[in-house]
Amino acid sequence: MKSFVGGVSAAALMLGVAVSAQAGEFDGVTIEAKLIGGQQYEALYARIPEWEAATGATVKIISKKNHFELDKEFKSDIAAGTTDWCVGSNHSSFASQYPVLYTDLTGLIPAETVAEFVQANIAAATLEGRLVMLPRAQFDVSALYYQKDLYEDADKAAAFEAEYGYALAVPETWEQLKDQAIFFSDPPNFYGTQYAGKDEAIVGRYYEMIVADGGKLFNDDFSPAFNSDAGKEALQWFVDLYEASAVPAGTTNYLWDDLGNGFASGTIGLNLDWPGWAGFFNDPEASKVAGNVGVAPAPKGSAGVRTGWSGFHGFSVTESCATKEAAASLVNFLTNEDSQKLESAAGPLPSRTAVWDYVSEQASDDPYRSEVLAAFKETAATAFAVPPTSLWIEATNLIYPELQAAILGDKTVDEALADAESAVDDLMREEGVY
Repeated sequence: MKSFVGGVSAAALMLGVAVSAQAGEFDGVTIEAKLIGGQQYEALYARIPEWEAATGATVKIISKKNHFELDKEFKSDIAAGTTDWCVGSNHSSFASQYPVLYTDLTGLIPAETVAEFVQANIAAATLEGRLVMLPRAQFDVSALYYQKDLYEDADKAAAFEAEYGYALAVPETWEQLKDQAIFFSDPPNFYGTQYAGKDEAIVGRYYEMIVADGGKLFNDDFSPAFNSDAGKEALQWFVDLYEASAVPAGTTNYLWDDLGNGFASGTIGLNLDWPGWAGFFNDPEASKVAGNVGVAPAPKGSAGVRTGWSGFHGFSVTESCATKEAAASLVNFLTNEDSQKLESAAGPLPSRTAVWDYVSEQASDDPYRSEVLAAFKETAATAFAVPPTSLWIEATNLIYPELQAAILGDKTVDEALADAESAVDDLMREEGVY
């Protein structure tokens, strides 16, 4: 993937690489790692040989999957007692599930290094007083990518206003986005929008839309709160788009890579997605929409609240790792300033304060990059994390099949949410939450 900040390249960053370990300090050490996979992460992993050359250690990536599959693998490892691999990808939405898997990085990572990160991210990476991961340049909140030429056709604009009664413009609300997605769609050749349709991915979207519509997913005691007017309104949005064929038929099986590649294929008009895709979408060697990509803040719901489910990626060291110092050195390297500059060049929002300043400076003469940063900055200003419960993923695993059932027409919205509410209530009671 090409850098999307002119003048920043992997080669340039390599010249100034800083590794905390001394040369040859870890000669003969092999670090086994389980890392998130996907094209947007490969540029960072391409730096690993630099760390190997500097330290004498070897990194063996023994698993590379999306976070949903990694989550299952980590839980299997914990159950089987096979957690002696050393470095793992982590995420703020998943981290609380692994209280026995990852070690406290305090003491392994210098305090002055920890102080260089955005402290809100460090606070979220600290569970029960233990720093369980270092944040990478992957602060996630979604903004709206769209094909600009959809809004530059006078005939299309006139037809839209005649049908819907308001001027065609980049949507500011979810209701407008739904109208436009239906209007733009020409299945099976072109779809107005798309959404991730399974696992935590759809529940996260559903959660943020409930908030945008004035509701909440859980009550303060973590009893389910989503079987509400706001919860029904949010789910109906997904249902309406599917029934109108304004999303691909396979959307209930989609996860993030499917969405990113779908928008880049030129067959999707509007796409709510993460900052890490920004460079890929505007790279003419990878994307058919390059040069035609606009970026706007995430839409608002019926309560006037902007959608803003957020989190961040990171790297952790296992408690069972026999070479924690070497593993921590690798984690430090993968999250250092050079690594975050490299990743941020492709779109991700950095978690180091100094890199924010660097990215802003680099974007000053790049209109697209400036538009990206402005859109994500506005969305991030009102962002909110997933509910703070270690049962978040287990709850989403109960909720998402019911959302799918409503989308596919196997249940009504009322039936699906009632069944999901009952299942989550049972879970919370069984786990002694209340």
